[in-house]
Amino acid sequence: MNAAHWIKSFTLWELVKGHATTLRYFFKPKATINYPYEKTPQSPRFRGEHALRRYPNGEERCIACKLCEAVCPALAITIEAEPREDGSRRTTRYDIDMVKCIYCGLCQEACPVDAIVETPNLEFSTETREELLYDKVKLLANGDRWEQAIAANLAADAPYR
Repeated sequence: MNAAHWIKSFTLWELVKGHATTLRYFFKPKATINYPYEKTPQSPRFRGEHALRRYPNGEERCIACKLCEAVCPALAITIEAEPREDGSRRTTRYDIDMVKCIYCGLCQEACPVDAIVETPNLEFSTETREELLYDKVKLLANGDRWEQAIAANLAADAPYR
């Protein structure tokens, strides 16, 4: 056994190195944030809570093509539709089971009219599972609430689509 190895063993060299590392990071600026009061910046492509959008005249965008339902890998979307008197189709039922949803964004990519989108809202915790079963009314309310942020995110992401 050489002398250097014996000295390192006797002085608990690994423990000294650990303390030195701790002291080195102790005086650097902290990487953590005070979450409820400070928030990190989000990407325009962030996928959060779902919403159904409307046209500026107030009419809902969804044309009941059911592409989002077909592309959903988790089978979380259920759509029922019926024709209107002018011949166009509109949804009578649009449900998303947010417990099943994996937030992949495929529904948003598949939609030809940008009707279903994922908002930048990440704070939608609930106390019961039933509150995570979103129906058409709740999705449209989310769209109305987040429309400005959704439009800004879609505009920022438009060159890459």
